[in-house]
Amino acid sequence: MANSKYEYVKSFEVEDKLMPFNWIVVRIDGRHFHQFSDVHEFEKPNDKQALELMNSCAEALLEEFKDVVFAYGVSDEYSFLFKKTSEFYQRRASKIVSILVSFFSSLYVMKWKTSFPLKELKTIPCFDARAICYPSTKIVRDYFSWRQVDCHVNNQYNTCFWMLIKSGKTKREAQDILKGTQTPEKNEILFRLGINYNELPAIFRKGSCVFRDQVEEIVKYNQDGDPVKRLRTKVGIVHCDIIGDAFWREHPKILSD
Repeated sequence: MANSKYEYVKSFEVEDKLMPFNWIVVRIDGRHFHQFSDVHEFEKPNDKQALELMNSCAEALLEEFKDVVFAYGVSDEYSFLFKKTSEFYQRRASKIVSILVSFFSSLYVMKWKTSFPLKELKTIPCFDARAICYPSTKIVRDYFSWRQVDCHVNNQYNTCFWMLIKSGKTKREAQDILKGTQTPEKNEILFRLGINYNELPAIFRKGSCVFRDQVEEIVKYNQDGDPVKRLRTKVGIVHCDIIGDAFWREHPKILSD
């Protein structure tokens, strides 16, 4: 940047460097997506194509930014975890947030036709984002547990609500029926409507986890016709419990910095 008498204006910029040696989570959330889903006639209570579009965007983001080691998504939100030692854009919050949310939004538009080949994109998809620092792996796990519990609570309520609507109830009647109900009561309502909540697709109940893993692939065959294999790092998506220890034990590299 050229030196000039106007360069003093840089002194007004706020220093927004995130704390070092902390995990960074950037949570992206759809803005006015209730309206967006209505305009585009998303299936209620869950539109699998819309969820897979979000997952595809998250997968591409991990392919692009190697400092992001894990992501968890549900509905119109996604949380991205940066490794503890990341120096991505010198840990400047404004840079990190603006790059991730703009990249994700651009992907959403670019990939729309792949997920919805018969639907025109009628309004502009928009996401907000925030960056949060967490000092320990325990708090990071608690954060993702919080998001998965939220996934279950919201999905169970929404599934009950929309199944009641489809059974002939008005929105007001459905709200009154569900008011004050707990998990067992909602399960009973769904059972009476012919639905076993635990048999619904895991992508609806558990959300989506995106991370890098090593997979074995065949690169060639030797003279005897036996396959020659190698391990390759690949970004993948699973829908499973992340509140318990099993997932993290199976994939220890995610939280090992």
